[in-house]
Amino acid sequence: MSATWMLTRATGAVSLLLLTATFALGIADVSRWRSRRWPRFAIDALHRNVALLSVAFVAMHVLTTLLDRFVSIGVLAAFVPFSGSYRPFWLGLGALALDLLLALIATSALRRHVGARAWRAVHWAAYACWPLALLHALGTGSDAARPWLQGLAIGCLAVMAGAVATRVAGRGGRKQAARGGRGEVLAR
Repeated sequence: MSATWMLTRATGAVSLLLLTATFALGIADVSRWRSRRWPRFAIDALHRNVALLSVAFVAMHVLTTLLDRFVSIGVLAAFVPFSGSYRPFWLGLGALALDLLLALIATSALRRHVGARAWRAVHWAAYACWPLALLHALGTGSDAARPWLQGLAIGCLAVMAGAVATRVAGRGGRKQAARGGRGEVLAR
């Protein structure tokens, strides 16, 4: 086993964890969740910092994949979906997730220039980026059949399902609160 192969595997798994945390924190932030211990500005800052860390790990994952000699994956295959010869479908899902992530980074960096509406529209891509990354991990990775990666994937899926359910439930709570009901989102 080469060092680059080990780093590719490790950075891929850590990237999935960090992307999951970024997504869940983003949902908490947009849902305006807060508590006495975690005010909104702290959640916003944590979301931003975990997102930056996830970008760093995704970059390391892509770089170590390109440098690894176990399987020859070229730069084109890393960025152009479904253009590679090695597991083209599963690698293509990873390339598509990477492209969406790059769009999220670009619009976030240029938020003042693209405007809030365009930024928000592109940020909806996060809802596609995460499941594509998960499917990429389960289809491309050499550890896809191993219990540790399957457990990691199930854990990430549970976090995401909880975050999305909280987001959907929060919308109903805000509508009811606007009508004078008691449907406030927990810890608001």
